[in-house]
Amino acid sequence: MNYYNEIKNKLIDNEVYSRVKDYSKERHKVITYFEIGKLLNEAGGKYGDNIIDEYSKKLVIEVGKKYNRRTLFRMKQFYNMFSDEKVSPMATQLTWSHYSELLSIKDINIVMYYINITINNNLSKRKLRERIKNKEYERLPIEAKDKLINCEKIEVKDLVPNPILIKNKNNIEIITERILQKLILEDIESFMKELGSSFSFIGSEYKIKIGDRNNYVDLLLFNYEYNCFVVVELKVTEFKVEYIAQVQKYMNYIDKNIKGVTNDRTIGILICKKENKFVIEYCSDERIAVREYELV
Repeated sequence: MNYYNEIKNKLIDNEVYSRVKDYSKERHKVITYFEIGKLLNEAGGKYGDNIIDEYSKKLVIEVGKKYNRRTLFRMKQFYNMFSDEKVSPMATQLTWSHYSELLSIKDINIVMYYINITINNNLSKRKLRERIKNKEYERLPIEAKDKLINCEKIEVKDLVPNPILIKNKNNIEIITERILQKLILEDIESFMKELGSSFSFIGSEYKIKIGDRNNYVDLLLFNYEYNCFVVVELKVTEFKVEYIAQVQKYMNYIDKNIKGVTNDRTIGILICKKENKFVIEYCSDERIAVREYELV
């Protein structure tokens, strides 16, 4: 096989296709680059790794400047990343721009996570880059990562990262619970995306009356994918046992007085300055996710 001519013809075909077929040109590009990556991998095995340098020099002249060594190397990376039969079906789900953001990631489990959230949340290349930069996957609990790898059922609290990043545009140093709440409300959309997907905002300082006393839920959200209310309680100190009881009280109230018969049980997210895993282990509630926060 003449690998160079095969690669050149595929690139020329892709250039022509991209000018006349707007509807599916991105998918065509991704498929073409995958096929070229396979050819480059085979050619490298037969003629040595320098084949990319040799081919790129000719392709830049004969097809276009963008087909330089870096671009060909990325195509080969792309093929190697998705050549496994278990992951290859995902190879055409995104645009080439998206995949370019993922090629530097070595762990295929991390790659698959970002592909799935990009599809589910319709992320742009810029938004995907931001999620990767913020190390969203790395901040997931170990249990959640294991569930994702083993394709087990995911619950809404599983994908809440730790720590939760909260934007602090004015670099406020003295933090109280009220200020922390204010920072969140200034960009509530960003905060809900940080928690995961499918959250909607119900209210802040949400008033509930228990007995003859008014209580106020810091944030009340609803997750429409998991069909449940979400109580969010904010603390600016290290985790304390009594915080769990407070969140449980609010969750039980929501379940008894607000949730509909078709809604699932309310869950809770307790956000504090510092968690205490040893204490949490003995007083945890499977419905409550305890997470630290970090101002960014």
